[in-house]
Amino acid sequence: MEWKNFYRGLMMGASDVIPGVSGGTIAVLLGIYDRLIASINGLFSKDWKKHLGFLIPLGLGILTAIFLLANVIEWLFAHYPGPTQFFFLGLILGVLPYLFHKAEAKHNFKPKHYFLLLIGVVVIASMAFFNPIEGDVIENVTASTYVLLFFSGFIGSSAMIIPGISGSFMLLLIGVYATIISAISNLQLDIIAVTGLGIAIGFIVMSKVIAYFLRNFYSGTFAVIIGLVIGSIFVVYPGWPTSTSFVLLSVVTFAAGLFVAYILGRVEYKET
Repeated sequence: MEWKNFYRGLMMGASDVIPGVSGGTIAVLLGIYDRLIASINGLFSKDWKKHLGFLIPLGLGILTAIFLLANVIEWLFAHYPGPTQFFFLGLILGVLPYLFHKAEAKHNFKPKHYFLLLIGVVVIASMAFFNPIEGDVIENVTASTYVLLFFSGFIGSSAMIIPGISGSFMLLLIGVYATIISAISNLQLDIIAVTGLGIAIGFIVMSKVIAYFLRNFYSGTFAVIIGLVIGSIFVVYPGWPTSTSFVLLSVVTFAAGLFVAYILGRVEYKET
């Protein structure tokens, strides 16, 4: 078991609770994205035990963060949305140099790769113009509600595994975000199980698609991934704070994000 993946899972799970921040982005920032995709695909291979050793600690960390930190993250997002988002801005900006280094962009990227990168930026940045409504918690749960939750989990996890696209943001667009967060906070096992099944299947299907492109078009795929991560900056950016106290707090959290990015770069990308 690769137990250091537990803390990586904590970071991914905490980010997945926040609309606008992608767990896939955090996996890229942590330097484990390609291994994550390979391990999900490898669950049905002869090396499934090795891949489980990678995924189980990661999954435990994600679940721990979602169940234990959901209320904390929601509170931070409700009371200090700007400073919280500035932390993630610092994190994303700080790790971008390591991403270019990992992709060996200096040697591998040609004009077509930078064009793909630009497309990735535009696709994600355009999501900043969406204004989703959280919606009310669904009280009367019927069979059609379970179908909606299953496909919401499928779509959310498919988005979640793509860097730059927030699974929580997609759930907001569909209108089930409040229902799922409420189910997690109140341990409504039926809603959690149905949504969780959709999430699991979505992970498997989308990881196979991404694995194909990483295997056959590595530089092009990584160019798009970097573009998606850069584009997420426009989605996460909350605007400049209006009060002096929030300006100072945002500067501190942004600096903290840069510092964490520096540490992650030194630890996670040391082999590259």
